[in-house]
Amino acid sequence: MKAVIQRVKEARVEVGDAIVGRIGRGVVVLVGIGREDTARDVDWMVEKIVNLRIFETEEGRLDKSVLQVGGALLLISQFTLYGDCRRGRRPSFSDAMETKAAGRVFDLFVEKAREKAGTVETGVFQAMMDVHLVNEGPVTLILDSKA
Repeated sequence: MKAVIQRVKEARVEVGDAIVGRIGRGVVVLVGIGREDTARDVDWMVEKIVNLRIFETEEGRLDKSVLQVGGALLLISQFTLYGDCRRGRRPSFSDAMETKAAGRVFDLFVEKAREKAGTVETGVFQAMMDVHLVNEGPVTLILDSKA
């Protein structure tokens, strides 16, 4: 499982003309699900994300988690994180999980995140989405449950 985490002042995701998810301060998480990912990867990733110390203390040190600052999560499925661009000009997505199975794993990811965090919003799995965010810092991190 791969994730790109961005600390934000605010963010929203739209499908067509509708806003389907919106948060204030918190993190936007682009979630890629690989062929070999299991519930263990989901648990590891959720724990890591909600406890990452990427928010500043009063002294300006990155030492608080999204939970500690009362921030929200905006979770967006992003199979293109498994795009392999090493050969040719068209990415290969052969390492991404098959769509139906990935949908079930993403739903589990959302469920586990909601058990840990106060506010959790999502995009729409497999939809064309427009993601709007104000990256605070900027702070952007990449996680891989297999690394």
